[in-house]
Amino acid sequence: MKKLKITTIGGGSGQFVLLSALRDIKNIEIQAVVSMADSGGSTGRLRDELGVLPPGDILKCVLALSADRDNARKILQKRFNLDNRLNGHSVGNMLLTMLSQFAGSFPEGVTALGEVLDTKGKVLPVTTDKATLVAELTDGKLLFGEAAIDVPRGHQRQKIKKAYLVPYHTDKIRVHPPVIQAIKKANYIFIGPGDLYTSIIPNFLVDGVKEALQRSRAKVIYIGNIMTKFGETDHFTAKDFIKHLEKFLGRKINIALINSGRPDKETLERYKKQKAEMVDPIDEKNWSGRQIISENLISEWADVARHDEEKLKKTIEKIIH
Repeated sequence: MKKLKITTIGGGSGQFVLLSALRDIKNIEIQAVVSMADSGGSTGRLRDELGVLPPGDILKCVLALSADRDNARKILQKRFNLDNRLNGHSVGNMLLTMLSQFAGSFPEGVTALGEVLDTKGKVLPVTTDKATLVAELTDGKLLFGEAAIDVPRGHQRQKIKKAYLVPYHTDKIRVHPPVIQAIKKANYIFIGPGDLYTSIIPNFLVDGVKEALQRSRAKVIYIGNIMTKFGETDHFTAKDFIKHLEKFLGRKINIALINSGRPDKETLERYKKQKAEMVDPIDEKNWSGRQIISENLISEWADVARHDEEKLKKTIEKIIH
């Protein structure tokens, strides 16, 4: 039986959960396209100090697809704290950086790490060009870098009007060529979950990505967020997320997988302090030509509102098989 080709597009923790769900589904080939806009923490320091591409989101995706994910996470997400220069860096970020420098390119370093961890699938940076993500707010103010856009929760600011990438040394941000092939050959393309402006949209700001998606014959499936994000998606409903995403895609999605479960009261109170709220679901099964699948996808074990890997896996299996 011919394997189905699955391509995911995203970044951050949301992509980790999706890939963790996909990893154990039988008869599929996975290629994960990952945003290169991350600029915070260890990742940001490595980018600034060594001039390398940000390894953080890529590392999460490689770990998600690892044959021994739990043990790999324990080792590679451990942070150094005894050496002044290494202090705060994760083992995985340092390993990926060193592999990339030794192999001669960032994609080759990612491939090498995937080989070490025996990953099921390939992880592809959306671009190998260095760039800064910029958000323009409704009052005209500009925010430079993913870390600045991912604003501290207690800080008031205007809404994001538009986002774009500013290249370091080139006239435009070029797509990593295997990404176009991953989109072209896919049977299904999954987008999300994740922060709209800092994890998902940066992928489609890279020249050629949205155009490839528009030409693709694959079914495009959007996995909706459980909670809104202060400063990015305040008061967004599931329909708002889809409308804003489609503006950047230049096409409609085919299927939206939307959470219908509700986090417990204690969790909602914690998010309320961060000025985040639950995303209102979509009641229709068909919304303007888009198939809507509503399921309780919330993890009962996590201390944050996140998707449950096993629930997500079972729902995806029903869609693609």
